[in-house]
Amino acid sequence: MKGGKDFPSVCIVGCALIGLFLKLAIAYNTVGTNDAINFYGFARALSDHSLQWTYEHSRYFNHPPLVAYYLRAIFNITEQNWCQAIGLHFPFLLRLPGILADFLLVLLLLRIAKTESGWRIPAWALAVFALSPVSLMVSGFHGNTDPVMVLFLVWAVLMCIREKPAWSGLLFALSCQIKIVPLLFLPAMVLFWVSQRKFRSFGGWFALTMTVLWWEPLSKFPLLFAKNVLCYGSYWGIWGLTYCLRLTGLASFSKVSFHDLDPTQTVVVSVLKIIIIGTALLIAWRRRNLRGWEFVDTFAYTWIVFFLFAPGVCAQYLIWLAPFVLILSPALYSYLLVASSIFLFAFYNSTAHGLPWSVALSTDGRRELWAPWSLLPWIVLIAGVIALWRKSVQIKPRLRILSFEALPAEST
Repeated sequence: MKGGKDFPSVCIVGCALIGLFLKLAIAYNTVGTNDAINFYGFARALSDHSLQWTYEHSRYFNHPPLVAYYLRAIFNITEQNWCQAIGLHFPFLLRLPGILADFLLVLLLLRIAKTESGWRIPAWALAVFALSPVSLMVSGFHGNTDPVMVLFLVWAVLMCIREKPAWSGLLFALSCQIKIVPLLFLPAMVLFWVSQRKFRSFGGWFALTMTVLWWEPLSKFPLLFAKNVLCYGSYWGIWGLTYCLRLTGLASFSKVSFHDLDPTQTVVVSVLKIIIIGTALLIAWRRRNLRGWEFVDTFAYTWIVFFLFAPGVCAQYLIWLAPFVLILSPALYSYLLVASSIFLFAFYNSTAHGLPWSVALSTDGRRELWAPWSLLPWIVLIAGVIALWRKSVQIKPRLRILSFEALPAEST
């Protein structure tokens, strides 16, 4: 691209830089949410004791080992006198990888967004994504590792487009080192590379990376690791179907937690998880032969199903599906961005007791101030999936529901 043709790309990079500096400024001047404070406690425990001890003594520490190693490292750094002298604090370093990941994600999407036939992702949509208020609030203020997971997952999927199985396996495994939820997409990845007859390279790098980075817990305390990390479920009663059930006022649906739930709640959670996993398997099976951007859409559909039926969704999770919905449908992404921004502003503003935000503590007493706003993005996803399905069925009748027939590669 030359001259004026570079203008959209320059604008997108400019938006990404603005977002980067805004997030850095917010992170440097704020503490963040409960998560940032909890991570500091985890980091101290990891530094004073061990990974096994931390898993044993806190059911809230449900993160893979790589996150633990990073927490221990930045805790030791920020305890140094020189670090304190320049005001480099723990919450800032906690959020720094996510802030950088957001910037790199925009550059990654920009690199592959323009095709010979035009912009696969419209330039305006990518610019909006670069300045997303959702990303600004989550990466700049919240205090968690989710943006890093998103970068690795998107990167791994884009390596499928480039037909690079080794890189895809490595990057997909790295995404699983930040959060465990990418394992939901393992069937899609496996079936895709099996259909390409390139699974050995993907599977080898995925297995090697997972084994190396999970070696400590798998070899020393596998059951504890499985209990805290692999079996973690999010909070009941603050999102979607479980929030609506809590609104009924029935005692069996009233507890808001991720542990020690009422037996009825446990049954509902189990059913919802079965629906999510079963649908993810069905989507992976039917779309295993698809290539290019059609395969990327597999991840968008799976994320949408996850968020429709998830027993619980925390505020920062809303960045998980954003880039995939952006690729699938810029229009749906725009509506979801508006709805998510309203919800997240209500969440952070109520828990921080108004502007300016410094520390936002989500407590039982503040919950009902923000929880109703969580219905906005959920309803947008319901409407969006209905609209997408009706449009798709009109174009491709093969996309009918409850079919196990694989979609042919030529449908791309």
